[in-house]
Amino acid sequence: MTFTRRNLIALVISCIASTSAWSQAYPAKPIKLLVGFAAGGPLDTYTRVLAQDLSIALGQQVVVENRAGASGQIATDAVAQAEPDGYTLLSTASTFIVNPILMNRPKPDPLKDFVAVSHTAVLPTVLVVAQDSPANSIQDIVKMARTSHVTYASAGNGGPAHLAGALLAHTTGTEMTHVPFRGAAPAIAEVMSGRVTYTFYTMAGLKEFVAAKRVKPLAITAAKRHPDFPNVPTVTEAGISGFDNVGAWFGIVAPAGTPPAVVARLNTAIDQSLARPEVRERLVGLGMVPVGGPASAFKTFLEQDSVRWTALIKAADIKAE
Repeated sequence: MTFTRRNLIALVISCIASTSAWSQAYPAKPIKLLVGFAAGGPLDTYTRVLAQDLSIALGQQVVVENRAGASGQIATDAVAQAEPDGYTLLSTASTFIVNPILMNRPKPDPLKDFVAVSHTAVLPTVLVVAQDSPANSIQDIVKMARTSHVTYASAGNGGPAHLAGALLAHTTGTEMTHVPFRGAAPAIAEVMSGRVTYTFYTMAGLKEFVAAKRVKPLAITAAKRHPDFPNVPTVTEAGISGFDNVGAWFGIVAPAGTPPAVVARLNTAIDQSLARPEVRERLVGLGMVPVGGPASAFKTFLEQDSVRWTALIKAADIKAE
């Protein structure tokens, strides 16, 4: 059969009409938003805030479903294998990119087996030391590492605090010893006691520790200063580059093959939710900074994140627990 110009035009028109119809019909039933961690944590809490507003914006219930285990991989695997119809999504965080690198796990591939929907928020981390520490800046920490033994605590291998500490040592050409703990609470407790030099702690809950004079905040891993700590410089301002997006991040992804019109519908609805004052207020209350923006920008962010952490994990020889 000869494929004429008229046939091609008809096919293009048919595809446009089909895409438009799909976009208008979506969503026609409830949407499942999977979370790979237990209820009550930062990822779960923020996801429920977003899902509640999205249910109104989309006109269908957005149901949050926790499938905890394997550092988020159980939920990730489930979404990778789901129908690419926009009804099963993954609410994920920094581990989405880091886990496959640490675990040498080729499948599912976060860049090939998923489509980016929205970069929803970031949760900056702050480098903190004990209140009576002689260090008063991040540069003081670097100077200490050149002359003495510096340690840094984290909530476990591969988490934001571990990677931030490893990146600081790698970037400054210094040696700093990683001390992992089972959770952020024991990690910061060891810093408060002075037994560990520093940690990168998330904005969530940090204000109380600073107000009680248990720790001193020295620098924040964000592109700009945080309103909770206006006098605390960013790591970049303190003279060390590469830390603008080193804190925890959050986002929504869908299975590869999800129709572009559905991705666009979801992205628009999420942007509208993130712009609502009541939603922003609740996220800021969790220590987060809402982001939003086009899906293409999130795709680029994921690609850059993968390149950065692949290089660091290889250079620093970081292993999974």
